[in-house]
Amino acid sequence: MKPRIKALLEDEPGRDGSPAVEEITLSEQVYRLLRRDIMGGALAPGQSLRLELLKQRYGSSFSPIREALNRLRSERMVVATTSRGFRVAPLSADELRDACETRILIDCDALRRSLANASDAWEARLVGAFHALTLAGRRAAQPADPDPDQEDALEARHQEFHHALIGACRSPWLLDLSTQLYAQTERYRRPARAGATAIGPRRDAGQEHRLLLEAALSRDADWAVATLAAHYRDTVECIEQMLGPALLSASVS
Repeated sequence: MKPRIKALLEDEPGRDGSPAVEEITLSEQVYRLLRRDIMGGALAPGQSLRLELLKQRYGSSFSPIREALNRLRSERMVVATTSRGFRVAPLSADELRDACETRILIDCDALRRSLANASDAWEARLVGAFHALTLAGRRAAQPADPDPDQEDALEARHQEFHHALIGACRSPWLLDLSTQLYAQTERYRRPARAGATAIGPRRDAGQEHRLLLEAALSRDADWAVATLAAHYRDTVECIEQMLGPALLSASVS
């Protein structure tokens, strides 16, 4: 039996208000840490992922690390090398645009279905997710230095809002595909946000999310879908400006 560890989930408190405790496998812990380091840029795109180095970094044996790497490969976060090793998947403008346009196909269809099935419970969840995203955005913008925990919280609230939009689509396949595509674009959004702090933001993402909320609550599917597609494409344009052509010039293996 695999060893199990306990992890504190600060955003999911227990009944007494204290952090909930989740038991996860060692492989799951390594996966989460490795994924976080890739998303946050601690492990750079294209960087070699030597098992010995990862063993020292995460204090784990080789078996959980291999499991985590294979899982991340299936998610296209890492790629296999000819020497049977792994490296962080490179960033690519072509991949970013492809992921964006595919995400538009998936999420816009899911949004139409979600609006057709929208209930009071769906609306309450969506409004709550928007409020949580707004608060997380304010907290992340306050510190002078980037805070990884607040960045994680902001990304989690952002994903919850977009998931809430399509949450009533009644299609597990669409929801799963949307989650996978979200992760692909997250790899680009995080370093782009870091660049925006130095260059200055060109857009008001909070206002874009508010407009998405208004369009969804209106139940006007055409307006909501057009707003969502424009939001995704504007995100790609901003990412390309923030990261620059040199960083996005590598081809995807």
